[in-house]
Amino acid sequence: MADKETSTTEFSRGLKNRHVQLIALGGTIGTGLFLGAGESIHSAGPSILLAYLLAGIACFLLMRALGELLLSDLSAHSYIKFITKYLGERWGFVAGWTYWVCWLTIAMADLTAAGLYMKFWFPNLPQWVTGLVILLILLGINSITVKAFGETEFWFAIIKIVAIIALIVAGVVLVVINFKTPVGHASVSNLFAGKFFANGWKGFFLSFQMVLFGFIGIEMVGMTASETTDPAKIIPKAINEIPMRVILFYLGSLLALMCIYPWHYISPSTSPFVQVFSAVGIKAAAAIINFVVLTAAASACNSSLFTTGRMLFSLTYNGKSPMAKRFGKLSKSQVPVNALLFSAVIIALVVIMNMFIPGKVFTLISSVATTCFLFIWGSIVLAHLKYRREVKANHQEDQLTFKMPLAPYSDYFVLIFLAMVGVVLLFKSETLIALIGSVIWLVGLWAFKTIKDRSSSREDLDRNYD
Repeated sequence: MADKETSTTEFSRGLKNRHVQLIALGGTIGTGLFLGAGESIHSAGPSILLAYLLAGIACFLLMRALGELLLSDLSAHSYIKFITKYLGERWGFVAGWTYWVCWLTIAMADLTAAGLYMKFWFPNLPQWVTGLVILLILLGINSITVKAFGETEFWFAIIKIVAIIALIVAGVVLVVINFKTPVGHASVSNLFAGKFFANGWKGFFLSFQMVLFGFIGIEMVGMTASETTDPAKIIPKAINEIPMRVILFYLGSLLALMCIYPWHYISPSTSPFVQVFSAVGIKAAAAIINFVVLTAAASACNSSLFTTGRMLFSLTYNGKSPMAKRFGKLSKSQVPVNALLFSAVIIALVVIMNMFIPGKVFTLISSVATTCFLFIWGSIVLAHLKYRREVKANHQEDQLTFKMPLAPYSDYFVLIFLAMVGVVLLFKSETLIALIGSVIWLVGLWAFKTIKDRSSSREDLDRNYD
């Protein structure tokens, strides 16, 4: 790659308004909704609508905090710069590498999921083949220009949006005509078949783990600011439309599902979208939804490559080691090709894992990533709190152009919400293990950075003494 490298350190601003809008939309529609909604509905019943509404409010406020930080310094390569600036170098180091690893594992999980989806049409096709082909195609696209990534993600998002809107329209039509299903009729009354909190408060709170998983990637808009044509205009617009997306895509689609089919008949282990439309006699539903979730998995992997490449570039930018210098350079098309390639090589390890333990990979590599996002999102809010205190101390509040509503109380609300989800993780064995693993990872990174800093300080002292 050396012949393609230049001395430029600035990304091209090749992402247009429609790219960022659809990246933001795509970031809120993923396998967490298409596949995970069944488990959430089974756990919470109709109260899942309240769970998604609360999570949506928290994520919107999180994004307003992030947006305010981004617009305070448009030269930042990623929002990790703000975490480092306001919470310290060690915190920024831990957050940056954790975010990089989180997106690597998400890519691994989604490549594994893609392999499973392809078995719907090709039962004998090994999982690893699909994953490898998708990874190579997306790596090629991401290595060209940021516009190529934006265009690909634009069309991936279009497919997901069309699927959700079609579902909502179909739900409205079936309810209006009182369509007969195997377990009754499509009707709004199905929503009230039983208690609102189906399994009490426990079931409601336990649903938040999967609910929050559905929102992972929403913060990715924060990685596009340095590559957007007019970030001061486009970023606020993308963030301010989040509430409407939550209402339309999450609440709208789940409301449609539970009106078509009584919620207590929805299976927790399969896609509720496939189950409901197959049950009402739409035979092509399984194939259509399978194509949509395959698209969602490819989209998540595409976003992962984009994010890990930019994050690795940001983490190694201005580094002194030969490897850091290599990762901290851009190609002639202003893309961090070396950082992208290295991230893809790490992601490709899942291909080997799928050769030997295909049945265990998805659960193994997705749990820890989900819990680590609580730390990432919490760090963004804490950085915003510190930023606001500095702004207030310097009497610069009148200069803010994209103020977070009700700050600092809105910051505290998000932190309390994230802490609540963290407590919920203690009550399921699989999420408890993931939480413990995440804590070990975070403490280990902090300890590594502390030892490294002390070692560097000693070397500087020895050098000055000599």
